[in-house]
Amino acid sequence: MRFNYWTDFLSLVFPETCCLCNRSLFPFENELCKICIAALPVTNYHLVSEDNDLKTKLLGLAPVVKVMAYLRFSKKGLSQNLLHQIKYKNKPALARLVGLQYGFLLKEAGFDDNWTEIVPVPLHRRKREIRGYNQSEQFGHGIAEALGIKCKRLLLRNQATETQTNKSRIDRWKNVSEVFEALNGDDIRGKRILLVDDVLTTGATLASCAHALFKYQPEQIDLAVLAAGD
Repeated sequence: MRFNYWTDFLSLVFPETCCLCNRSLFPFENELCKICIAALPVTNYHLVSEDNDLKTKLLGLAPVVKVMAYLRFSKKGLSQNLLHQIKYKNKPALARLVGLQYGFLLKEAGFDDNWTEIVPVPLHRRKREIRGYNQSEQFGHGIAEALGIKCKRLLLRNQATETQTNKSRIDRWKNVSEVFEALNGDDIRGKRILLVDDVLTTGATLASCAHALFKYQPEQIDLAVLAAGD
Protein backbone atom coordinates (compact mmCIF):
# COMPACT_ATOMS: atom_id res chain seq x y z
CA MET A 1 0.00 0.00 0.00
CA ARG A 2 1.30 3.41 -0.91
CA PHE A 3 0.90 6.29 1.52
CA ASN A 4 0.93 9.97 0.73
CA TYR A 5 2.96 11.11 3.73
CA TRP A 6 2.67 14.78 2.81
CA THR A 7 -1.13 14.57 2.72
CA ASP A 8 -1.14 12.65 6.00
CA PHE A 9 1.09 15.28 7.57
CA LEU A 10 -1.14 18.14 6.41
CA SER A 11 -4.25 16.38 7.68
CA LEU A 12 -2.64 16.15 11.11
CA VAL A 13 -1.54 19.78 11.19
CA PHE A 14 -4.58 21.23 9.40
CA PRO A 15 -7.38 18.69 9.79
CA GLU A 16 -10.50 19.15 7.71
CA THR A 17 -13.41 20.20 9.86
CA CYS A 18 -17.19 20.03 9.64
CA CYS A 19 -18.67 23.13 8.01
CA LEU A 20 -21.33 23.39 10.71
CA CYS A 21 -19.78 22.34 14.02
CA ASN A 22 -16.01 22.51 13.30
CA ARG A 23 -15.38 18.98 14.55
CA SER A 24 -12.48 17.24 12.82
CA LEU A 25 -13.75 15.05 10.00
CA PHE A 26 -12.92 11.38 9.69
CA PRO A 27 -11.38 10.28 6.37
CA PHE A 28 -14.75 8.85 5.27
CA GLU A 29 -16.56 12.17 5.92
CA ASN A 30 -16.80 15.07 3.50
CA GLU A 31 -17.80 18.67 4.33
CA LEU A 32 -20.22 17.57 7.09
CA CYS A 33 -19.76 15.21 10.01
CA LYS A 34 -22.21 12.37 10.52
CA ILE A 35 -23.53 14.03 13.67
CA CYS A 36 -24.57 17.20 11.82
CA ILE A 37 -26.00 15.22 8.90
CA ALA A 38 -28.19 13.28 11.33
CA ALA A 39 -29.32 16.55 12.96
CA LEU A 40 -30.37 18.29 9.74
CA PRO A 41 -34.09 19.25 9.83
CA VAL A 42 -35.13 17.04 6.90
CA THR A 43 -38.75 17.47 5.81
CA ASN A 44 -41.21 14.98 4.33
CA TYR A 45 -42.53 17.35 1.65
CA HIS A 46 -41.54 14.89 -1.06
CA LEU A 47 -44.08 12.43 0.38
CA VAL A 48 -46.92 14.96 0.02
CA SER A 49 -45.45 16.91 -2.87
CA GLU A 50 -48.77 17.88 -4.48
CA ASP A 51 -50.59 18.91 -1.30
CA ASN A 52 -48.57 20.89 1.24
CA ASP A 53 -48.14 24.44 2.50
CA LEU A 54 -45.33 25.11 0.01
CA LYS A 55 -47.63 24.26 -2.87
CA THR A 56 -50.20 26.65 -1.39
CA LYS A 57 -47.69 29.50 -1.68
CA LEU A 58 -47.51 28.93 -5.42
CA LEU A 59 -51.28 28.96 -5.97
CA GLY A 60 -52.12 31.72 -8.41
CA LEU A 61 -48.46 32.29 -9.27
CA ALA A 62 -47.53 29.30 -11.45
CA PRO A 63 -49.22 25.99 -12.42
CA VAL A 64 -46.52 23.73 -11.02
CA VAL A 65 -47.40 20.22 -9.87
CA LYS A 66 -45.01 19.12 -7.12
CA VAL A 67 -43.33 21.45 -4.60
CA MET A 68 -40.71 20.09 -2.22
CA ALA A 69 -37.97 21.17 0.18
CA TYR A 70 -35.14 19.12 1.61
CA LEU A 71 -34.79 21.04 4.88
CA ARG A 72 -37.03 23.11 7.12
CA PHE A 73 -35.55 26.60 7.42
CA SER A 74 -35.30 28.15 10.86
CA LYS A 75 -33.48 31.30 11.91
CA LYS A 76 -30.26 30.60 13.80
CA GLY A 77 -30.77 26.89 13.16
CA LEU A 78 -28.67 24.35 11.28
CA SER A 79 -30.39 25.06 7.97
CA GLN A 80 -29.63 28.79 8.15
CA ASN A 81 -26.02 28.03 9.07
CA LEU A 82 -25.78 25.59 6.17
CA LEU A 83 -27.15 28.12 3.69
CA HIS A 84 -24.80 30.79 5.00
CA GLN A 85 -21.81 28.48 4.49
CA ILE A 86 -22.93 27.62 0.97
CA LYS A 87 -23.67 31.16 -0.18
CA TYR A 88 -21.04 33.24 1.57
CA LYS A 89 -18.15 30.96 2.61
CA ASN A 90 -17.13 29.61 -0.81
CA LYS A 91 -18.61 26.14 -0.31
CA PRO A 92 -19.88 24.92 -3.70
CA ALA A 93 -18.94 21.34 -2.78
CA LEU A 94 -21.20 21.57 0.27
CA ALA A 95 -24.17 22.58 -1.90
CA ARG A 96 -23.46 19.67 -4.22
CA LEU A 97 -23.16 17.24 -1.29
CA VAL A 98 -26.50 18.34 0.15
CA GLY A 99 -28.06 17.99 -3.29
CA LEU A 100 -26.65 14.48 -3.57
CA GLN A 101 -28.14 13.56 -0.20
CA TYR A 102 -31.53 14.91 -1.23
CA GLY A 103 -31.29 13.15 -4.58
CA PHE A 104 -30.77 9.80 -2.86
CA LEU A 105 -33.76 10.52 -0.61
CA LEU A 106 -35.91 11.26 -3.67
CA LYS A 107 -34.65 8.13 -5.38
CA GLU A 108 -35.57 5.99 -2.38
CA ALA A 109 -39.07 7.51 -2.50
CA GLY A 110 -39.53 6.45 -6.13
CA PHE A 111 -38.67 9.70 -7.93
CA ASP A 112 -35.79 8.19 -9.92
CA ASP A 113 -37.75 8.31 -13.20
CA ASN A 114 -39.87 11.38 -12.55
CA TRP A 115 -37.92 14.09 -14.42
CA THR A 116 -36.03 14.33 -17.68
CA GLU A 117 -33.80 17.18 -16.50
CA ILE A 118 -33.06 19.56 -13.66
CA VAL A 119 -32.94 23.33 -14.18
CA PRO A 120 -31.43 25.66 -11.56
CA VAL A 121 -32.59 29.20 -10.86
CA PRO A 122 -29.79 31.35 -12.31
CA LEU A 123 -27.81 34.12 -10.69
CA HIS A 124 -27.19 37.37 -12.48
CA ARG A 125 -23.85 37.33 -14.28
CA ARG A 126 -22.25 39.90 -11.98
CA LYS A 127 -23.28 38.09 -8.81
CA ARG A 128 -22.05 34.77 -10.21
CA GLU A 129 -18.68 36.34 -11.03
CA ILE A 130 -18.36 37.71 -7.51
CA ARG A 131 -19.39 34.45 -5.81
CA GLY A 132 -17.63 32.20 -8.30
CA TYR A 133 -20.52 29.74 -8.60
CA ASN A 134 -24.29 29.42 -8.45
CA GLN A 135 -25.27 27.63 -5.24
CA SER A 136 -28.62 26.51 -6.72
CA GLU A 137 -26.84 25.00 -9.70
CA GLN A 138 -24.47 23.07 -7.43
CA PHE A 139 -27.44 21.81 -5.42
CA GLY A 140 -29.08 20.76 -8.70
CA HIS A 141 -25.97 18.94 -9.88
CA GLY A 142 -26.01 16.89 -6.68
CA ILE A 143 -29.63 15.86 -7.17
CA ALA A 144 -28.96 15.11 -10.85
CA GLU A 145 -26.00 12.88 -9.99
CA ALA A 146 -28.08 10.83 -7.55
CA LEU A 147 -30.96 10.45 -10.04
CA GLY A 148 -28.79 9.83 -13.09
CA ILE A 149 -30.10 12.78 -15.14
CA LYS A 150 -28.69 16.10 -16.39
CA CYS A 151 -28.67 19.49 -14.70
CA LYS A 152 -28.87 22.13 -17.44
CA ARG A 153 -28.59 25.92 -17.59
CA LEU A 154 -31.81 26.70 -19.42
CA LEU A 155 -32.60 30.03 -17.79
CA LEU A 156 -30.97 33.45 -17.97
CA ARG A 157 -31.32 36.19 -15.38
CA ASN A 158 -31.22 39.22 -17.64
CA GLN A 159 -31.14 41.89 -14.94
CA ALA A 160 -30.05 42.26 -11.37
CA THR A 161 -32.80 42.87 -8.82
CA GLU A 162 -33.09 44.36 -5.37
CA THR A 163 -32.85 42.03 -2.42
CA GLN A 164 -36.10 40.21 -1.65
CA THR A 165 -35.61 40.52 2.10
CA ASN A 166 -38.43 42.40 3.86
CA LYS A 167 -40.54 42.66 0.69
CA SER A 168 -44.20 41.63 0.68
CA ARG A 169 -45.46 38.74 -1.48
CA ILE A 170 -46.75 41.15 -4.14
CA ASP A 171 -43.60 43.29 -4.10
CA ARG A 172 -41.42 40.20 -4.45
CA TRP A 173 -43.41 39.13 -7.51
CA LYS A 174 -43.08 42.60 -9.08
CA ASN A 175 -39.36 42.54 -8.33
CA VAL A 176 -38.71 39.36 -10.36
CA SER A 177 -41.71 39.00 -12.70
CA GLU A 178 -39.78 39.83 -15.88
CA VAL A 179 -36.12 39.21 -15.09
CA PHE A 180 -35.81 35.62 -16.35
CA GLU A 181 -35.84 34.25 -19.87
CA ALA A 182 -35.58 30.69 -21.13
CA LEU A 183 -32.83 29.43 -23.44
CA ASN A 184 -33.01 26.70 -26.08
CA GLY A 185 -36.69 25.81 -26.32
CA ASP A 186 -35.87 22.36 -27.74
CA ASP A 187 -34.49 21.35 -24.33
CA ILE A 188 -37.72 22.48 -22.66
CA ARG A 189 -40.56 21.50 -24.98
CA GLY A 190 -42.30 18.31 -23.84
CA LYS A 191 -39.87 17.74 -20.94
CA ARG A 192 -40.58 17.00 -17.29
CA ILE A 193 -38.50 19.60 -15.46
CA LEU A 194 -37.43 19.86 -11.84
CA LEU A 195 -36.72 23.54 -11.16
CA VAL A 196 -34.38 23.98 -8.18
CA ASP A 197 -33.33 26.86 -5.93
CA ASP A 198 -31.68 27.30 -2.56
CA VAL A 199 -34.59 28.83 -0.61
CA LEU A 200 -38.35 29.19 -0.99
CA THR A 201 -40.06 32.02 0.89
CA THR A 202 -43.01 33.52 -1.02
CA GLY A 203 -42.27 31.54 -4.20
CA ALA A 204 -42.02 34.65 -6.41
CA THR A 205 -38.61 33.85 -7.90
CA LEU A 206 -39.45 30.22 -8.65
CA ALA A 207 -42.80 31.20 -10.14
CA SER A 208 -41.14 33.75 -12.42
CA CYS A 209 -38.66 31.11 -13.61
CA ALA A 210 -41.47 28.63 -14.17
CA HIS A 211 -43.37 31.13 -16.34
CA ALA A 212 -40.26 31.66 -18.49
CA LEU A 213 -40.03 27.88 -19.00
CA PHE A 214 -43.77 27.42 -19.63
CA LYS A 215 -43.47 29.61 -22.75
CA TYR A 216 -41.80 26.60 -24.42
CA GLN A 217 -44.49 24.11 -23.37
CA PRO A 218 -42.79 21.60 -21.07
CA GLU A 219 -44.90 18.60 -20.10
CA GLN A 220 -44.61 19.42 -16.41
CA ILE A 221 -42.64 21.59 -13.99
CA ASP A 222 -41.99 20.63 -10.38
CA LEU A 223 -40.07 22.62 -7.76
CA ALA A 224 -37.48 21.60 -5.18
CA VAL A 225 -35.44 23.78 -2.85
CA LEU A 226 -32.71 23.18 -0.35
CA ALA A 227 -34.68 24.83 2.46
CA ALA A 228 -38.06 26.42 3.03
CA GLY A 229 -39.79 28.01 5.98
CA ASP A 230 -42.08 30.81 7.02
